Amino acid sequence: MALRVPLLRLFRAQLNSVCQNQNRTHSVAVLGAPFSKGQKRRGVEHGPKAIRDAGLVERLSNLDYPVHDFGDLNFPHLDKDEHFMHVPFPRTVGHANQLLSSAVNSAVGAGHTCVMLGGDHSLAIGSVEGHSRQCPDLGLIWVDAHADINTPLTSPSGNLHGQSVAFLLKELQDKMPNIPGFSWMKPFLSSRDLVYIGLRDVDPGEHYILKNLGIQYFTMRDIDRMGIHRVMEVTLDHLLARKQRPLHLSFDIDAFDPCLAPATGTPVNGGLTYREGIYITEEIHNTGLLSAMDLVEVNPVLGASREAVEATAALAVDVIASSLGQSREGAHVAYHEIPSPKADTEQLRL
Repeated sequence: MALRVPLLRLFRAQLNSVCQNQNRTHSVAVLGAPFSKGQKRRGVEHGPKAIRDAGLVERLSNLDYPVHDFGDLNFPHLDKDEHFMHVPFPRTVGHANQLLSSAVNSAVGAGHTCVMLGGDHSLAIGSVEGHSRQCPDLGLIWVDAHADINTPLTSPSGNLHGQSVAFLLKELQDKMPNIPGFSWMKPFLSSRDLVYIGLRDVDPGEHYILKNLGIQYFTMRDIDRMGIHRVMEVTLDHLLARKQRPLHLSFDIDAFDPCLAPATGTPVNGGLTYREGIYITEEIHNTGLLSAMDLVEVNPVLGASREAVEATAALAVDVIASSLGQSREGAHVAYHEIPSPKADTEQLRL
């Protein structure tokens, strides 16, 4: 028993060192998660390919650190996966997230900033959980038109991509039934460790949960009223004022207005402008604390044209690149001094 406390302190110190090393992006791990069973519309499983085809790895390679693309995870098909209550594919979603959690845990543990490409937003269950294994004190920024905090008892559709956050929160543990496929999952996040940005389509049960738990959130009306600069000031103060800690960004492409991101499954009018969305990611990068992120819900099948699909995928690349350091001032290899003319160059000028 006497050894237990020192060992626990050593383990915590090791976890903290992994997360503290994330305060500057040294390398990036890209994980594709071609998965769609968290909702009922086909096509979102092709999101990772569309984002890569839009030049993601090339864009990130132009930044000042190495990029490791680990390809796509392979999610096995389950022959028998009956509904639980009115929740479709519970075992399939649970197993996929367990696999993803292990992959994110390994990537962050290896010292990479992890970029998960979805796939639907149910994948955030595994992504955030895997990140939390390395960084238990993480703060979560959820950029989305939707709150995704329904439980099976409040969800109008039953789709698990609209219930992701409910799996994460300790305060909702007694409100979540034992869903098949999720026995591995234990809630770990407190409501004070979460901030929403961009909400504009919130179900009645979700609205009650947000208010009852005192979760910090900003609707599009709040952004109109306060401005995105002030929204980000409050967001980062809320998550970081008490202590500096790793950040997880979970970004649903439908946070943007559909005129910018039309190829997605649940578009809602009145979303973020390009400048607002990129400002969010720039400010998160400027903290030096981004440790993992998700980019989800790009659905190439739902684009009305090839141009619509390409615009949505290109926007996803911009979001990821600006989260990792691309600046609107220009993303260049850093200069540490102004070059001086060499003697031979001077001779050539004579």
